[in-house]
Amino acid sequence: MGLFTIQNESLTVILDSVGAVLHSIQKDGAEYLWQGDPTYWKRRDANLFPYVGRLTDGKYLLDGKHYPMTIHGFCIGTEFAVTEQTEASIRFTLKDSETTYEMYPFHFAFHVIYQLEGSAIVKTCLVENRDTREMFFGIGGHPGFQVPLGGDGSFADWKLVFHKPCSPTRIDFDPSNYRLSGTTSAFPLENGTTIPLRHELFDLDAVVLQDTSRTVTICSEKSPRSVTVAYPDCGFVGLWHAPKTDAPYVCIEPWVSLPSHSAYIEDLSKQEHIIHLPQGETYRNIMTITLG
Repeated sequence: MGLFTIQNESLTVILDSVGAVLHSIQKDGAEYLWQGDPTYWKRRDANLFPYVGRLTDGKYLLDGKHYPMTIHGFCIGTEFAVTEQTEASIRFTLKDSETTYEMYPFHFAFHVIYQLEGSAIVKTCLVENRDTREMFFGIGGHPGFQVPLGGDGSFADWKLVFHKPCSPTRIDFDPSNYRLSGTTSAFPLENGTTIPLRHELFDLDAVVLQDTSRTVTICSEKSPRSVTVAYPDCGFVGLWHAPKTDAPYVCIEPWVSLPSHSAYIEDLSKQEHIIHLPQGETYRNIMTITLG
């Protein structure tokens, strides 16, 4: 494991080369990122690639062959190389290997770039198709943020506020295995924008929404602090903390694609929302975390 620090006049951010993830986000001496606790969730952040969520029977189908894959793909716990670094930016790179090829039969390079711009962390994920054929993959993020931020108030004093009024649809999960049930349901917001935080919200695991405004803020009237996550390239957002607990954090998880359907093993090339990347091309996805 290697920890690397980038900073500017507003932020000090520590990143971990294992998983190419956020390890600490500090502004004005306060820690914003969830610091990991195995009682609830031992991690702090994750890069979800080349799959988002759980797979039925732990595998997927491609060209008539089954391939094993763990939840959220193989980046979690995998060492990335640091291929560029400046005072306020860093690039991590993972290339295919014999290990990845057993799970995912493509030649690729996956870059995760963090750049500080004022009080914002701009995270850019690049996927290069270095194979001789079209690639298929899902991608997403999984940063956790402390709630309450700065110890201000209680968990229930905080809320999630979308930046524009919207009418999200919730992606329903099978409660027995946390994979897709195949149905959706309405998820009304207070005043068309707001989700008041309460621990019971996550009793059935993640709340996964589509048709949102793609920018959401964790905030409270009892605190000047906030976290805003913008995910313009992702059609879904997962909101999560450890189910049926009083966990003092919330993950905001922008997703391009969804987990497997609970009733069958997905064909990766045919699964809805999966990215199709032609040979020789590069896919780009940008997420911005702004600290208030």
